[in-house]
Amino acid sequence: MTAHIHSGRRVLLGSALGLALALLALPLFALDARFTDADGDLVADTPEDPAQQSDPKVLVFAYTPVEDPAVYADVWAGFLEHMEQITGKRVQFFPVQSNAAQIEAMRAGRLHVAGFNTGSNPLAVNCAGLVPFAMMAADDGSYGYEMEIITYPGSGIERVEDIKGGKLAFTAPTSNSGYKAPSAILKNEFGLVAERDFEPVFSGKHDNSIIGVANKDYPAAAVANSVLSRMIARDVIEPDQIVSLYTSQTFPTTGYGYVYNLKPELQEKIKQAFFSFPWEGSALQAEFAQSGEAKFIPITYQQHWDVIRAIDAANGVSYDCR
Repeated sequence: MTAHIHSGRRVLLGSALGLALALLALPLFALDARFTDADGDLVADTPEDPAQQSDPKVLVFAYTPVEDPAVYADVWAGFLEHMEQITGKRVQFFPVQSNAAQIEAMRAGRLHVAGFNTGSNPLAVNCAGLVPFAMMAADDGSYGYEMEIITYPGSGIERVEDIKGGKLAFTAPTSNSGYKAPSAILKNEFGLVAERDFEPVFSGKHDNSIIGVANKDYPAAAVANSVLSRMIARDVIEPDQIVSLYTSQTFPTTGYGYVYNLKPELQEKIKQAFFSFPWEGSALQAEFAQSGEAKFIPITYQQHWDVIRAIDAANGVSYDCR
C-alpha cells in the first residue's frame, strides 16, 4: 500500500499573511457589542457584576462536529465524569451537528464548555463569548495538524494545478482546513479561485469529504490530516484509497474553552479538569493517539490563533455576529 503519499511540501502564505496580520486591529475582528475586552487579550471579559455571572446546575459540553457525534459521545464519557468530580456539577454531552449550531448554542447560553474547530474559534470568540484556554498536544508539547488536499488513485489529478476545471470538496465555510486555508493557498500559491477555476462543493464535515474521495464521489478535497489519520486508524477507509497532493504548514488544532460569563471559580475548576485529566488508559488516549495527541496544554487565543486570524484577513473574512 503506497497511497496517502505526502508531498512533504509545507508552505507559508508569505507576504499575504504578513500583510493580513496588519489588519488584525481593524473592526473586522472586533468583539460583538455585547462583550468588553478591557485587558486587550482579544476575548470577552468576565462580567464584574456577580449578578451577570452564570453558575449553571448542569454544564453542557460539546466537541467540534468534525465527525459522527455518536462516536465521540463515548470517547468523551470518561473525561466528562472527571469534570463532574472536579466541578461538582453534572456534565452533559451535546452532540452538535454543525459549527453554526455549536456557536449559536453557546451564544444563546445553552452551551458552557466546548472544543471548537480551528476555523470556527474566531467566530465563537467574537460572537459567542468563547474563552479558549486549552488544546491537545503531544507528550513533548508539540501540537497542530496540517491541511491536505487529497484525491484518489487514478483520478487523473497528479498535482494541485490539475484541479482546474473540475470539482473540489470543501467542508464548511467556518472550517480552517476545510475551506479558509485552502482557499487562501489555492489563490496565492496556484492562482486558483473557486467558481472561476473550479467548482466548489461543500460536504459539511471532514469525514464526509474523506469518505467522498475514498469512494470516488469527489475527485479532490481539502481536509484536516488529523481527522484523516484517525479515520484510517479506525479502518473507516484504507490508506491506499487516498493520495495526498499537498500538505500545508502546521495549524493549531481544536481549541477548548468556556463561555465568558461563567463564575470565575467555576472557570478555574473547568481548567483544572482539563489539566488534571489522567490520559493513561482513557478513551481519549485511544482515540487521539492516532493523531499524536497525549495531553492538554494551556493556550491563549491571542497568541495561538494569530495565523488563523491572518488567514481570515487574507480571505477578507469578517466576524459578523448578526
